Amino acid sequence: MHSNHYSSCACAADHGPEPFAADLRQAACRSESFRTALWTGQHLQLTLMCIPAGGEIGLEMHADTDQLIRVESGSAMVQMGPCPEKPDFRQCLGPDCAVFIPAGTWHNIISTGSCPLKICSVYAPPRHPRGTVHQTKAVADDAGD
Repeated sequence: MHSNHYSSCACAADHGPEPFAADLRQAACRSESFRTALWTGQHLQLTLMCIPAGGEIGLEMHADTDQLIRVESGSAMVQMGPCPEKPDFRQCLGPDCAVFIPAGTWHNIISTGSCPLKICSVYAPPRHPRGTVHQTKAVADDAGD
């Protein structure tokens, strides 16, 4: 039996594919990196994201990956749609809200509050290399993520 506990921000460690339990709100709120892979398995990945006030993930589409994004703190606007020119779905999000993004859907998450947006993002299948840490959006963009 494994007994892992997420008590400090050892955010740079990808704990997958081993069994792991975590307080995701606490982990997300402590994370300062734009993107950190917390757990990567064969069929699923969870990343923590910190998006500065007024910042955004950026318009993107994952052809073969479903995604779940949950807001842990802050506020956001999600935009989604079948093509990048017309995001016909818009919804405000706050803490404890989640959005489901089907594969092939263009989407963007924009931080709308006065403090950083802290989110957990689940990808199925995994989207980023195991152990990914992007300190900033610019680093993630340079990496092609």
